[in-house]
Amino acid sequence: MALDRPLAGRIFFEQLIRDNIDIGRPDKVSIVFDRKIRLNGKNPTPGTFRTQVITDGACPYLYLYYKKTQVKQYLKEGRALRTETTLNQPRDFGIGKELTNLAAMAEVGYTANRRLLDAECISHDPADGAAALEAITSPVISTTCTRIPGMRFPDPRVQALLGACCALALRPAGFTSRDLRHYLGPQLGTTPEDMTSGQISYDLRRLRAHQLIERIPHSRTYQVTDDGLSIALFLTRLTQRLLIPGLAQLTSPGPPGPSRLRLADRAYRDALTDLARQASLAA
Repeated sequence: MALDRPLAGRIFFEQLIRDNIDIGRPDKVSIVFDRKIRLNGKNPTPGTFRTQVITDGACPYLYLYYKKTQVKQYLKEGRALRTETTLNQPRDFGIGKELTNLAAMAEVGYTANRRLLDAECISHDPADGAAALEAITSPVISTTCTRIPGMRFPDPRVQALLGACCALALRPAGFTSRDLRHYLGPQLGTTPEDMTSGQISYDLRRLRAHQLIERIPHSRTYQVTDDGLSIALFLTRLTQRLLIPGLAQLTSPGPPGPSRLRLADRAYRDALTDLARQASLAA
């Protein structure tokens, strides 16, 4: 399975591993190899049925096993999802070891590869999420070759703009630059009168360039796009309810309170300190 970008391939494969970590269970292996697995009785199927994830440097590998046969998945040069089936014992599939049976063994391997890809599923395409985040945070070059900066969502002004999208989306007839000015002023600690027309035009241009809002044809009114509202709701809540409270707990100079995050962070750092101390003593 060839992929268009190495970044997209790595993100896709990592999500594939997370969603298919149980692919080595007996019920899943029997689908891949089209063989019945017996765990009980007089003649149980030999072998250990499991999924194994091995990381070599920055490259993960996914393994699953049937008797003495293994299937390996990995990213080939970061651009292709490669699936390999290795038959170490052809008799596991009722095939002899003679060279005349090579075509039959190859067919078993090809069939297992195809059935594995058919059995694997993924909850979502993470490359789409990465592309959406990049579209918001990266600069945009307009048709007039003007560079419009990205929307770095932790920035206070960007947070105010995203909050404005959430609020102004409730206006069925859309909103004007004046409406945006009156909303942004208090959010930025200033008055609407202190905000210049150039600043508001710049903010509207950024929102339009990143497709968070669109202009209503033949008018000076704007409306929040469906995707823009979803992105604004998610990023504002991510910042206000996760990033800021989490960082506040981690960076507080006081002793650990009832926060599980702070306790886990302190315990992890203490364990690393103890390990380093033991290594110094052993040396």
